[in-house]
Amino acid sequence: MALAAACGAGVMWGTGALVVNVLVATYGFTPENVSFWRFIIGAVVLVMIFGRDIKWSRLRPLLVTVLLAGTSMAGYVLLWFLGIEQIGAAVPTLIALCLPPVIVTVISVIRGQEAADLQLFLVLAGSILGTILIIVKPGASGAAADWHRTLLGVMFSVGSASLYAGFAMISGRLSTNLGAGPATTCLTVVAAAVMSLAALCRPFTWPSDIPLQAWFLYLGVVTAALALLAYSWGAARLKPTALVVATLFEPLTAVLLSAFLLGQHFGLSQWGGSVLLLLSIWVLGGRTTKAHLPESLI
Repeated sequence: MALAAACGAGVMWGTGALVVNVLVATYGFTPENVSFWRFIIGAVVLVMIFGRDIKWSRLRPLLVTVLLAGTSMAGYVLLWFLGIEQIGAAVPTLIALCLPPVIVTVISVIRGQEAADLQLFLVLAGSILGTILIIVKPGASGAAADWHRTLLGVMFSVGSASLYAGFAMISGRLSTNLGAGPATTCLTVVAAAVMSLAALCRPFTWPSDIPLQAWFLYLGVVTAALALLAYSWGAARLKPTALVVATLFEPLTAVLLSAFLLGQHFGLSQWGGSVLLLLSIWVLGGRTTKAHLPESLI
């Protein structure tokens, strides 16, 4: 169930990625604008549901950790956007998705949370290779960029991946101590506050059309509130490596939906990457569940 919850979060984020792409490419919204309202709506929904369950006695010792984790949540999104702005979407997306499992696995092995065996190496290699095959289209080439923009783009992308890896490493602890609902609520409120700082550089706008408002509400309720809740619930029960690998369902979902709904071609290499990713996550099922479960999770 925990692995399914993490995979479910990845699937919901994948649907959100498709919606964001449509809102940006078709209607001209900036990714920062969309993400801001996504966090705001998600925070409002979570506060309405779990606000009364937040216990100050539990939150106070973890307040600094919550602030850092919520800032990391917003920060990896913002840095990913900055990377895309410099060198396009392909390379930043690959770095942001494929580097965190490596970082998390290395740290987990050093800390003794994971056994450094052949199976772990094969799972990690298969999931990363599968993700690369899913994202990179055959014959696709990025736009030329000068070395300065390339360096900035890569630095922003590595920063995004590092923040996400750090967030994944500590989110389980917060969910275990606060409960998945209260932890998700606190983190989303902090992330919304951090994202609002971007408005100092570029004002955010709310759509005037009802269909667009519905898509914004979908992003906030499903891909922020519900997906982050599922992610936190899984984080309290999974090892960090399993958590970040399971959420690689995000690009798979986005690409599949693009193929089925938008008529984009899904090539043989992408099918192969999908099989590799699914196989890697299936193997993780035997080594993910923690030995004990916390008393309060929701």
